[in-house]
Amino acid sequence: MTQRAVPGLDARATSPKAPPSSAIRGSTTIVELLRMFPGGEAAKLMSRLQLPCAHCSGAFHEPLTMAAKRHRRDPRAVIEAFRAL
Repeated sequence: MTQRAVPGLDARATSPKAPPSSAIRGSTTIVELLRMFPGGEAAKLMSRLQLPCAHCSGAFHEPLTMAAKRHRRDPRAVIEAFRAL
């Protein structure tokens, strides 16, 4: 599939362009993380951390800290794990 935009959706990280920044912050959305690592590294880390966020419709809007809290993970530890990629 070559289409990277989501038709009809106006949200962060839905542009076909790469994310504007490579800095991973607590406000970075799940979709932004997945797009920063097109080789699947972020998805594999989510799987290892038992975060099903890559398959959730909230991935377009939910920041990383919210996802960590929702799945009972320490937000700082999760952010540091993604920064280590």
